[in-house]
Amino acid sequence: MFTKPVTEFSCLEAVFVALFFLVVTACREKPVPPRAKQIPKKLEKHGDVRVDPYYWLRERDNPEVIAYLEAENAYTEAMMKHTETLQNALYEEMLGRIKQTDYEVPEKLDDYYYYTRTEEGKQYAIYCRKKGSLDAEEEVLLDQNELAAGKTYFRIGVFRVSPNHQLLAYSVDTTGSEQYTVYIKDLRTGELLPDRIPNTYYSVQWANDNRTLFYNTLDAAHRPFKLFRHRLGADPREDELVHFEEDEAYFLRVTKTRSRRYLLLRLESNTTTEVWYLDADQPDGRFRLIHPRQHEMEYYVAHHGEHFYILTNDAGAKNFKLMRVATRNPAKKYWREVLPHRKEVKIDQVELFANHLVVFERENGTERIRITDLRTQAEHEVAFEEPAFAVMPTTNPDFNTSVLRFKYSSLVTPESVFDYDMETRTRELKKQEEVLGGYDPEQYVSERIFATAPDGVKVPMSLVYKKGLVKDGNNPCYLYGYGSYGAIIEPRFNSNRLSLLDRGFVFAIAHVRGGGMLGRYWYEDGKLLKKKNTFTDFIACAEHLVAEKFTNPKKLVIAGGSAGGLLMGAVTNMRPDLFRAVVAHVPFVDVLTTMLDPTIPLTVIEYEEWGNPNEKEYYDYMKSYSPYDNVEAKAYPNLLVTAGLNDPRVQYWEPAKWTAKLRALKTDENLLLLKTNMGAGHGGASGRYEALKERALEYAFVLECLK
Repeated sequence: MFTKPVTEFSCLEAVFVALFFLVVTACREKPVPPRAKQIPKKLEKHGDVRVDPYYWLRERDNPEVIAYLEAENAYTEAMMKHTETLQNALYEEMLGRIKQTDYEVPEKLDDYYYYTRTEEGKQYAIYCRKKGSLDAEEEVLLDQNELAAGKTYFRIGVFRVSPNHQLLAYSVDTTGSEQYTVYIKDLRTGELLPDRIPNTYYSVQWANDNRTLFYNTLDAAHRPFKLFRHRLGADPREDELVHFEEDEAYFLRVTKTRSRRYLLLRLESNTTTEVWYLDADQPDGRFRLIHPRQHEMEYYVAHHGEHFYILTNDAGAKNFKLMRVATRNPAKKYWREVLPHRKEVKIDQVELFANHLVVFERENGTERIRITDLRTQAEHEVAFEEPAFAVMPTTNPDFNTSVLRFKYSSLVTPESVFDYDMETRTRELKKQEEVLGGYDPEQYVSERIFATAPDGVKVPMSLVYKKGLVKDGNNPCYLYGYGSYGAIIEPRFNSNRLSLLDRGFVFAIAHVRGGGMLGRYWYEDGKLLKKKNTFTDFIACAEHLVAEKFTNPKKLVIAGGSAGGLLMGAVTNMRPDLFRAVVAHVPFVDVLTTMLDPTIPLTVIEYEEWGNPNEKEYYDYMKSYSPYDNVEAKAYPNLLVTAGLNDPRVQYWEPAKWTAKLRALKTDENLLLLKTNMGAGHGGASGRYEALKERALEYAFVLECLK
């Protein structure tokens, strides 16, 4: 065990500890798991005392912490070494289904066609364009593979071509920390301009003068809080501060309307928004406010002609309604209703074109597209037939078009790109994801079923399995869940999943409360002081799969990541007997300690999701389900836990502490593995081949546990 004080523990010693673990492990028949030392830390709030023995794992710069993470990685590698052949087979299977040299359907903007393509053997996509015609000569704008050379991690944050198509603003993260540096490339010469803007987030927008950029930067808690105006050639250190958002519960971002007429400054908490606008032709001007923030009122703005269209939940419209107001005076008192609130229908998204209004909406979880001709007010719907599917617009950059491009996918239908002519009401398939190896969708069955929660609520599940599956209770099953922020886990196709389906698995998605599958009411019934509905819904889904003889507890694997990792931790504490194995990716499991620390990225803005534990009611409720605080001395399922050392969303120490506590208290001999990516963040590996290897490890773990 590690006994030296932190100040005396050198980097060399840390390396020695990790190597020592490997040597000791190699000399034993069965590898011995590492044990993190315990240093009791007293945490007190509202008169309640918690003792955290692994609080010290937060010390990122402590060599002893790094040594522990490396030792856990070594243990995971040792325990999974005998599956290397299986991992390689899974990797080759998944890779073999992918058309490695491929392209996206080009999107037309002005006289250019923009697209990305991939080449076999290369990790990253290449950004390209053609001028005038798809038969024109290709111009490579950005080859990520060249930029990523020699780097263990590489990700593009924003990719913004100037209005005159002569300049490219793009941002890069090389650690996984989601702190991006913006670069400007002259597309005429291929040279980089001297402008370098560090510490930006995901908002960079051009003004229409082709020389002014607006961008946001991060505070110490990783919150985008400032908007700056940058003029090409100027020193970024002297850029003008346009807006400073003091409220720690709000994020700041800048967008641009499809019409290219306005820049929008959006200030957003989890429940409240505020929008300011600026004429994109007047980049030196001041942003003007549409409506001041109003607690728990959200509104989102699009532009058309002399009007703003505003999607809002104001005045009890939980599932949102659509309003319209003149741009010359957009104050809320002038808003007029275009599409009323409907309790049974959630408006997900609104898209505006020169002659058409497009609304993406869902009823009882089923999506459809509503299209209105703005000249005649004639309406029609685009409907879809499969029981479980997902449809979403692409970027559709051209405002002056009658063609809507959208992507369609289901659990059995590969991603398909359609062009829908809103005038003729016809659709054209532009491309469908090619699945190599002879994939036949007719060999698989997709369905939607419902479980009954303890309070009588019907919880939907989307399922897929191979045709001919016998419901005898002996099938392996992989059940996925998330259930937070109103996010929807759409039933989309994933060719990697075929490696499970072809081995007899049932794959299921539990659309639990806290997510948004059944609208805003569904979301609100699974947050704050109703958060436990998320967990009991998931357990009900698992029990239903067992009762309907899709599977049994010895064949049931569950998985989730981030806030879905919270779900994994909670249900594992509540019903460890119900699951054979658990996969928790970057899990948010130390809920109470994290939410009591406002210095941690995202904490304050999350009060509206989980509650503020500085208030005793929320403290007590969060403590009652926080996975880390509720680990007990009992048997647990097999667990694979992942983390990213540079993760700004769920700090690496949450999965590390949870693993250490489980290892100290659990009474079983089941697998408990922690895999920390020491050079990445929340999303794991950035390269497509490395991401496949991570998936192969997970699937090998699942198959090993079900032997």
